[in-house]
Amino acid sequence: MQKYLITSKELYTDIPEIFCSRLDLQIKKHNPSYALYRDKSNPNYSNLAALFAKLCAENVGVKSFLHQDVELAKKLAVTGVHLASTQFAKIEDAKSLGLEVIISTHTKGEVLLAQKLGADAVTYSPIFASPNKGKPKGINDLKELLEICKIDVFALGGIVTKEHLEKIAQTKVYGFASIRYFY
Repeated sequence: MQKYLITSKELYTDIPEIFCSRLDLQIKKHNPSYALYRDKSNPNYSNLAALFAKLCAENVGVKSFLHQDVELAKKLAVTGVHLASTQFAKIEDAKSLGLEVIISTHTKGEVLLAQKLGADAVTYSPIFASPNKGKPKGINDLKELLEICKIDVFALGGIVTKEHLEKIAQTKVYGFASIRYFY
């Protein structure tokens, strides 16, 4: 099962030295296949994104993604972009630039739309209870989704324990994404 590490300002900070130290530690500890730099409020997003891209490049085997910014992802030569669920129209642009695309989804219809529009993968959430993310979908809903789609799906939302991983591993899911599990 693929692992997708997602950063947050709350856990990684926006102080460059601390951010890099914490990210490097978590990559070495958990060995994720994918990593996302996500910080919706950082006015210096591009500076930290550049450090993130460099650090991921130094860790062979980690695919690096930037949150929402297609042009910056291309400029920094990261693997791809992780689009918000409001950015379906950007899938084609990102793909035309040679970027891999992961997009956030919250309904089965959104997953099927992402598949139709050519996204490489989706996050589907929330699977388990997660702060401010609404009612959890649960494992049965995830299993139902995986029966009707062909796109790679990362389970996301409230995944913080070994027990959560064991439940997810009982499905055909491509991988899991988390902020708190990887910290």
